Amino acid sequence: MRPGPGGIKRKPACGAAEPASPCGVSCASLELPGLTARLDKLVHHDGGVSLPEDKPHAFVYYITIRNASDRTVTLLGRKWVIDYGGGNRQVIEGDKIVGETPRLAPGEEFSYNSHHVTGCDARVQGGFHGVDESGAKVHVLLAPFDLIVPR
Repeated sequence: MRPGPGGIKRKPACGAAEPASPCGVSCASLELPGLTARLDKLVHHDGGVSLPEDKPHAFVYYITIRNASDRTVTLLGRKWVIDYGGGNRQVIEGDKIVGETPRLAPGEEFSYNSHHVTGCDARVQGGFHGVDESGAKVHVLLAPFDLIVPR
């Protein structure tokens, strides 16, 4: 694993010492009932000259994580598995979510946006991990979504 921009740990596609788990986050944690994550909006931007030639398409995604469980949860990080149209896979994982460790009491939610740049179509899956008030490891998965480059 090598640190990337902002301290994000990146594992190279198909050459990672540790393969990506199919669930996108550590399967050693509990998927907490009532803790949900949803993609609210996905927007494509043609970056023009501001993006690298090999990755001229920026996708901005808006996500909301809602805690409808009976436990307070602190989210500590995220993991994304991105499968590209050509068969390559990239795993991106890191501490925090856009620089924050949101603490969600029952009934609270956390919304944020971020982006990914690409040169081809891709399928994104992943999730968020953290701990509940007793220190138990928990996670929530986000339904896979597609980055489709306009033709």
